This record gives sequence, C-alpha cells and structure tokens, in this order.
Amino acid sequence: MYYPRFLPLGDTALSVEFGDSISPELNQAVVDLDLAVRAAKLESITETAPSYRSLLICYEPSLMSFDALVAALRGLMSLAKQTASATAVAWSVPVLYEPPFADDLPDVARQLGLSAEAIIGLHTGAAYRVYMLGFAPGWPYLGGLPEALHTSRKETPRAQVPIGAIVIGGVQAGIVPITTPSGWHIIGQTPLRPFEPDGKKPFLFGAGDSVRFRRVDKAEFDVLSALSPEALLEMVRTER
Repeated sequence: MYYPRFLPLGDTALSVEFGDSISPELNQAVVDLDLAVRAAKLESITETAPSYRSLLICYEPSLMSFDALVAALRGLMSLAKQTASATAVAWSVPVLYEPPFADDLPDVARQLGLSAEAIIGLHTGAAYRVYMLGFAPGWPYLGGLPEALHTSRKETPRAQVPIGAIVIGGVQAGIVPITTPSGWHIIGQTPLRPFEPDGKKPFLFGAGDSVRFRRVDKAEFDVLSALSPEALLEMVRTER
C-alpha cells in the first residue's frame, strides 16, 4: 500500500489517507495538510475535517475536477510544513476528581486493581494529543492515555453524561462537550466548555493541540467555575 492515497467519496468529497495506524506522526501530517489547505484558500474547497490518519476534503466539482484537486493537494503537501501556521495550542485542563463528579472512579479502580489516587496520578501525569474532534460537537479524542488506564467501556452506557465530564474509554481519554449518552467512564469534572456554539470560536480544541490535566480541589474548582469564559481560557491556555 502506497501513501498518501487520494480516495473519492462520491462526487463532492475526497479523503487523503496518510497511513493505516494511529500515531502522532501520521496525525501531524494530516494537521499540516489541513492548515496548508486552509491557508491556500482554494475556491473549490468548501470544508475540511481531520481525523486520526486522513483528511476529509469537501469541494465543488464545477470549480475543480477531482484530478485537478489531487494535483493541487500534492503541491500543497510538499509545502505544508513551510506554509502551515503554528496554530496548535497547549492546554492545562483543571479537573476535580471528587464526588459527585467522579462517579466511575471507584469502579475503574476495582477493574484495574489500582487505588483511586494511583489512577488520578497516572491521568494527570500523562501528556495527551488531540487527534480529532468527533461523536459530539467539540469532543476531543485524546491519545496518550497511560496503558495502565486502558479499560473497556461501560457495559450499559449512561443516558446522560454532563458537560465538562472527564472520561476515559478503551485506550483514549476525552472531555464531554455537551450533555450526551456515553459508555465512557466518568473520573472527574472540568469547568471548561469544549463547545460554545455562540462563541467566536465554537470548538475549544483543535487537532494537533496538546493537553495535560491538572488536579484542583473543590474550592479552586468553584473559583474557576465563576470566571467568565474568556478569563478561564486565558488561565488554561499555556502556550500557542
């Protein structure tokens, strides 16, 4: 198999595949091309969506044919690292790992044979990468969950998981952006809101961003929760 592959998806979209595995290197190639495409502002392209290992590109075929678009994308790929803007953000996400915001922490501890404190230590000690957004608006799929915390999802999903829930499932971590059903395990809560539909930037996180979790107590959680969204963001965005 040779990569990248340019695969038609109907007559108005294509997928650029960079490989068949999940890795930071492949995902960075996806992010680089996405940024290069955005910077090029090709009139024919209407939307892009990065995933773990591929970039979805929607386009208007009356403005550019499939073959012409592929040729243009190959040219952009050769310049991607030079033209892409440094837009990735490093986030320090405050988390309260206490009842009633850590409903599944005791069960996860029993399943993994670890103490709750050990799970919190592992969770806060890891560096995570936002590979993609999906499932719900603004949901960041985070790679980097320590192997000791890998666990199957809940046998019976919850009907409602609250906004800001810090969750783990399988080999991934996540932050819940809207109230939604989910089978991921709730181990904490953050005052951050990954999805603000009325904000200037509706999606807080972007593919390629880095995330670390920081433990806070109830007093600090309450203080952070009382801040305006703008003030809270300035406190948790560590670097661009």
